[in-house]
Amino acid sequence: MVTSYLRRAHSSFAAHVVDIPPRLLAFLLLLLLAVLPVLNLNPYIIGILISANVLAIFAASWDLLVGRSGQMSLGHALFFGIGAYSTALLHKYYALPAWITIPIAVAIGTAVGVLIGFPCLRIKGPYLALVTMAFPIILTSVVYTLRDIFGGEFGVRNVPAFFPSLPIEQQKIAEYYLTLLMLFISATVLYKIANSHTGIVFVSILDDELAAKASGINVTKYKLMAFAISGLFASLAGCLLAHLIRVASPPTLSLTMSFSVVIVTFLGGIGTIYGPLLGAYIYYIIDRYILTIVAPVPYEWIDAKLLIFTIIVAILVIKWPRGLGRFVTDKLEDFEEARDIDERGPKIWKTYKKKEKK
Repeated sequence: MVTSYLRRAHSSFAAHVVDIPPRLLAFLLLLLLAVLPVLNLNPYIIGILISANVLAIFAASWDLLVGRSGQMSLGHALFFGIGAYSTALLHKYYALPAWITIPIAVAIGTAVGVLIGFPCLRIKGPYLALVTMAFPIILTSVVYTLRDIFGGEFGVRNVPAFFPSLPIEQQKIAEYYLTLLMLFISATVLYKIANSHTGIVFVSILDDELAAKASGINVTKYKLMAFAISGLFASLAGCLLAHLIRVASPPTLSLTMSFSVVIVTFLGGIGTIYGPLLGAYIYYIIDRYILTIVAPVPYEWIDAKLLIFTIIVAILVIKWPRGLGRFVTDKLEDFEEARDIDERGPKIWKTYKKKEKK
């Protein structure tokens, strides 16, 4: 019984992962990320990877909304900030633990996604981008105006850490694995949605909204769904950041935060879900490792650092306009070889035989 189950699992893994080079590469990279803390890396490097995990979730949520459904948003930091402030305020005023505040904050982010979707239904393109960009600016003004509640420019502080009882080094490793797990779950769910019937409808709206309406698709429903799903995962990323840095502050709502996901997504490959994950790691490796440790730029030259970073990203985007993720997968697909049908496992073999008889 156990041997039969293991044989089927091996056949399924071989057919759906080993025989598809991009998936095999993703599996190997996941294994590498899982064992990195065992290599006794510098805590600073672990901190970079934690930040990259959070940014990857945030960028993947934007990619679903823009790259898959075509709803151009330049104010995605709204959901990120709502997640951060919601979990912080729930702890501050009700002393709730993180495992309660985060689901509530994520639900709030999802609801806001639906509410934001309604005024955005009848506009598109640059007009939609400008409208979405206004929302985080408005919320930032509210944060500064109601400083007794939101803490003004200092934000809501003393957000509880995820693992306060652990020593600092072990705490960092635990936070790394937590964010990596959240990234894996979020990326898997978003990828499944993108490749499901719902994802196909999203792409049809992206390609030709009028044709989608003519085909009987409820475009309003699917647009709101895209905003809701995107808001859910973006607010999750905001929650994680608030507990990691122990503060929810106005920078989580800034335009810089909104534009960072645009850079990351185009760097990795828009419309792919996996592209933003790769882009997030490249983004932080360039910014916080190469330009900070390998070739450190003095603090007095901070503007020069930004310029260098912008030039590097621009060169990468010009060199690979479809993104590094798409470039890698396109190259790997050239090596793909189909496995014989009898090697794909009993279930697939039986289905094939039935079709052959018919």
